[in-house]
Amino acid sequence: MSSGMGANTRSKALSWLAALAAAALVAVLLVTLLRGEDAPEDMSGREEKVAAPGRDSPSPGLPPPGPSVAPPGVATVTDAGVTPGLVSEAPPSDATPTQHPVDLEKLRERLPGNLYWELGAPTKDPEVLRKRAEETQRWNTLFGKVQSNTATEEEIHQYYDHRRQVSEDYIAFASMVLQEYGAQLSEQERGLYELSIQMHRTRLSEMPGKVDDALARARLQNQRRETWRGNEGGH
Repeated sequence: MSSGMGANTRSKALSWLAALAAAALVAVLLVTLLRGEDAPEDMSGREEKVAAPGRDSPSPGLPPPGPSVAPPGVATVTDAGVTPGLVSEAPPSDATPTQHPVDLEKLRERLPGNLYWELGAPTKDPEVLRKRAEETQRWNTLFGKVQSNTATEEEIHQYYDHRRQVSEDYIAFASMVLQEYGAQLSEQERGLYELSIQMHRTRLSEMPGKVDDALARARLQNQRRETWRGNEGGH
């Protein structure tokens, strides 16, 4: 009898331990997801990133059409509110590379001043990557000032004007890819370009409200600062 009760007790203890372990795993996953939502904004323009709707990531990427000869792409989900993009996957050494239909050089001639070339076009040039990193830091710093209500009105307009230009240029680039090469792209690639256009259009539609909100917060912060200084001076 005691042996049966002991086995029953051990069984219950193991069940509790399993439940606690499962709860701990869920907690870890939730913390990871929340940290991802609060991650710093990314302006690197890496081609595998496409920012999610409603996020304030300054320059979401586009699925890369790849170089003139590109291996197959695979879908991936990256960090900080980013949605699927295409990432090049190296083919086997004995595989014959397939010609990717998108001709970047022709697109560059059609859209010479488009910010995609500066922020998101595939490259291994260390100088270009260095400049992108510097731009990332510069715009992230300004974004931090906007978020903390320490940016001037001029800086707020500067930040959102840049965001607007990025979205407009990425829409133009993705639209031209679909117009010129859509029939030759895989269903997955077409879907990613269409998703990018949709998300940038959403951003553009939300931008006036974001500008007004940032300006209102900055003005309120300035009023509070002036009131505080007046009170300090009165003492």
